[in-house]
Amino acid sequence: QVQLVESGGGLVQAGGSLRLSCAASGRTFSSEIVGWFRRAPGKEREFVAAIRWSIGSTDYADSVKGRFTISRDNAKNTVDLQMNSLKPEDTAVYYCAATMGRVPITAWRRPSEYHYWGQGTQVTVSS
Repeated sequence: QVQLVESGGGLVQAGGSLRLSCAASGRTFSSEIVGWFRRAPGKEREFVAAIRWSIGSTDYADSVKGRFTISRDNAKNTVDLQMNSLKPEDTAVYYCAATMGRVPITAWRRPSEYHYWGQGTQVTVSS
């Protein structure tokens, strides 16, 4: 059983940076997709970024492209999300998720493709 644990959330002023980390236990990633999603108050859960573990290819939501960077650390079995130039509209609970295996890139943005989810970490950006 895979367990995902997020860390690194907090309160930051607009324009600031935060780095989220997703630590996986119970399984070493190989062909999976690991993604970050977020849910703001009163809104639907939305895709933020994803990475294919095996080759490191990435995908980003348009709203974060150029500001956020997703990366993986094979030795630590972790996936990080570096968030720069944060905006108040980035305020949300951020969730790490992983698929059970390989998923085509056209499906990376669908929450239903992800089998494992973390408990979430709160990110609050003040104006």
